[in-house]
Amino acid sequence: MVKEKGTLPTVRSRELGNGLRAAMRASGMGVRDLARRLGWAHPYVSHLLSGNRSYSEVDLLSVLFACDVKQDERQRLLHLAGESKTQGWLQQYDSVVPEQPRTFLDHEREAVSVSGMHLVVLPKSLQTEEYARATLAHGAKAKDTEARVRARLARQDVFTRSPPPRMVYFLHEAVLRATVGDRATLSGQLHHLLRMSVRPSLELRVIPSALGVHAGHAGSFTLMEFAKYEPVVYLESEVSAVFLEKPHQIAAYRRILAALDSDALDRKASQELITAVAIEHS
Repeated sequence: MVKEKGTLPTVRSRELGNGLRAAMRASGMGVRDLARRLGWAHPYVSHLLSGNRSYSEVDLLSVLFACDVKQDERQRLLHLAGESKTQGWLQQYDSVVPEQPRTFLDHEREAVSVSGMHLVVLPKSLQTEEYARATLAHGAKAKDTEARVRARLARQDVFTRSPPPRMVYFLHEAVLRATVGDRATLSGQLHHLLRMSVRPSLELRVIPSALGVHAGHAGSFTLMEFAKYEPVVYLESEVSAVFLEKPHQIAAYRRILAALDSDALDRKASQELITAVAIEHS
């Protein structure tokens, strides 16, 4: 992992780079095509498209107009450019958190490992269609539910990446036993978990209820790590999402994961407990 201080892109700069490259692709151009249109050296264009370089607003606007980026997206990217050196990011929404925020999806696609803890519901990428619909029935507007279910199911593509990221999820036992939908919904979801748990890249670890208060009692979170970037912690609420990047913040969540690794059931015992709960609901 790159360690040079001051050279690592922030969450905002990575999203800016993703947005610029998407705009270029949508225009039908490649890097050399865009460089020729602007009369610039293509290495400079490549660096600008990474989002991790100092450049003038005039240069950025030149790229956006050359790619015919619409006004709303142009304003979004300009705002990202202005904030790109700031670590951490609170995203607030008018209603409920989108399924999922674009920033989270971009980072999940690039992650080499994903670790998380879940206290209330199962990780979205592991939910069945019926389970997802049942959880959304309590929050999303009816007209939004189906679109959000489809978006949630699309998250499962992460498991078919080559290679897939290394994923470790700590699940509180209460999540396995929580009533979501009817008995058939929960039974189907638990059997799906068991099928997924045999994948080498996925490890499910159950935090037994008998443990009582544990290191992750403050709430669910996701830690994503990358080959070229520093890690990011993602937190989500009903109307906002937070991305944490500062070293002391990452260290705090790594300590939580280390404690959970010590206290949670091992992989085999976790599979046995999920099996037992699934049988109860069959």
